[in-house]
Amino acid sequence: MNRSLLYKYFEGLASYEEEVILKQWLDKSPENRISFNEERKQYDIILLTGEKTSPVMVEMKKKSGRNATLELVKIAAIILLVLGGSHWYYQRQMDEKLSRMQSIFVPPGQRINLTLPDGTNVWLNSRTTLQYPIAFNKKERKVTLTGEAYFEVKKDEKAPFIVQTANHNVEVLGTKFDVEAYEDADEFETTLMEGSVKVASIKDPTDALLLTPETKAYLVDGRLQAVAVDEFNHYRWKEGLICFKNESFSKIMRDFEKYYGITIKIESSRVNKHTYTGKFRQTDGVEYALRVLQKNIRFTYQRDDDNHIIYIK
Repeated sequence: MNRSLLYKYFEGLASYEEEVILKQWLDKSPENRISFNEERKQYDIILLTGEKTSPVMVEMKKKSGRNATLELVKIAAIILLVLGGSHWYYQRQMDEKLSRMQSIFVPPGQRINLTLPDGTNVWLNSRTTLQYPIAFNKKERKVTLTGEAYFEVKKDEKAPFIVQTANHNVEVLGTKFDVEAYEDADEFETTLMEGSVKVASIKDPTDALLLTPETKAYLVDGRLQAVAVDEFNHYRWKEGLICFKNESFSKIMRDFEKYYGITIKIESSRVNKHTYTGKFRQTDGVEYALRVLQKNIRFTYQRDDDNHIIYIK
């Protein structure tokens, strides 16, 4: 490790990015931690010997002769006694800084792609919030999700990757999967594309499933069930597409509510008899999608922009 970076950290001048680099270096081996501790001792001694300006040395310069030397020895002895605990203090201080959570929110009708500190690739869907630490610890990699996200997890057998939602945890080592957990929709789904995942209820650990590829976990009467998946167009939201295959009109409207952050009230009973197969681009907006649907299904709609409500008549 570059000594200048260590000294920047000791002096409180290191940036968050540099602190992350230093934390990762410390976690690599016990030898690195020993080196860190030794450098800290050397830094404190340098302060006392006057090679760097410090409040201690300013005070010492007021003294002279043998008294100053004795005072220096006393202070050095005290510092060497407490240095045994200095590594713990500075490590704890660093852990507290790096455990701070980053939070990202995706506005309605948008999506975001990002890479987490461990190299995991994530796509976030519309109206989704993801919280994650600046740096993961050695035992686990935990993130908190509200909304929908697609994960391509960097494999690490020593540190499982955990997606925590309001009521369920999804745990993996390295895999590709989609999690949908919008709080206002009161629904939960995890779809596995590659690898394996464990899905478990937070409140009832016995309510758990181990998914294999091309299967989906969802809720039936509040408990987890698994079903095979043979249609993956729904997950093309990563490409900005909203896809439907023989989907009911009411389900399509619920998806529009989810993607665009609006409320749609269906006041016509006849439209629910229809199904639709097709796709829309999120960026085209809900009004364009409704006009396309009108070519296949007879209905009219009215907008209440002040309250973000669309009435289907």
